[in-house]
Amino acid sequence: VASGNNTNSTIIGVEPDYAQVRNISPSAGSFITDSQVRSMGRVAVLGPTVAQDLFGEGNDPVGKTIRINRVNFKVIGVLQSKGSAGFFNPDDTVFVPLTTMQKILVGDDSLSTIAISVQSKGLMPQVQEEATAVLIAKHRVDPQSPDFSIISQADILGTLTQVTDTFTIFLAAVAGISLIVGGIGIMNMMLTTVTERTREIGLRKAIGAKKKDISMQFLAEAVTLTFLGGGTGVALGWILSILVSSFSGIATSVSFSTILLAFGVSAAIGIVFGYYPARRAASLNPIEALRYE
Repeated sequence: VASGNNTNSTIIGVEPDYAQVRNISPSAGSFITDSQVRSMGRVAVLGPTVAQDLFGEGNDPVGKTIRINRVNFKVIGVLQSKGSAGFFNPDDTVFVPLTTMQKILVGDDSLSTIAISVQSKGLMPQVQEEATAVLIAKHRVDPQSPDFSIISQADILGTLTQVTDTFTIFLAAVAGISLIVGGIGIMNMMLTTVTERTREIGLRKAIGAKKKDISMQFLAEAVTLTFLGGGTGVALGWILSILVSSFSGIATSVSFSTILLAFGVSAAIGIVFGYYPARRAASLNPIEALRYE
């Protein structure tokens, strides 16, 4: 709470090294210091989103007071905008000294997370082993059933990749079913068209049209229908991507290869599901077709 404005955000208790580990820095004021941690200082560093929500755009909150859980905190800094990284968004976070968080806000000395930064990717396995050994000794737990977990960026990336792959397979299955249903609809429509135009087909064959001509005509009509559907889908997808970018802040784009793929699949659906109606039209007997009522 500040200046009569309320906002919901994440509160994290940290030490000074946290800024270097997470690669964050203040755009105004300063970050939390060792002396503030030792003295349980009631100070706070705001993410830019929190600062804007509480004090408005363009106003400097440094030196002003906010209230967290009915406790007053002095704002000593505002972070540079960084954006979210996975499940963590420093822009929408309030940082306070670790001891202040433990003693005043939570009333618990335990730690929920320890962030570790290494100089190179190759050192991560060794650091993980050493951190595991230290925590097992500190917690005095069985190494086979520790009461903590150590997760690296590679582990998070692997989990996100699995989730993305699963979601992609699900979307592909939905898209495949939709294409089959749409293709069956095109085939039924073309069969109805063949029935309605039986006399036209008979007349064309009577004046010299070959089976190939009739077949190609109906295949072309089927492909045209699916092309129109594909074009509509591309247009709707493009509009949706613009809306997502506008309202969510997530950058989206429609690549040229995606557009080509959409039209290619549309053409394939038209050919596959238009083949049987086209073949049926081409195989009509011209005399019987002319007599059809």
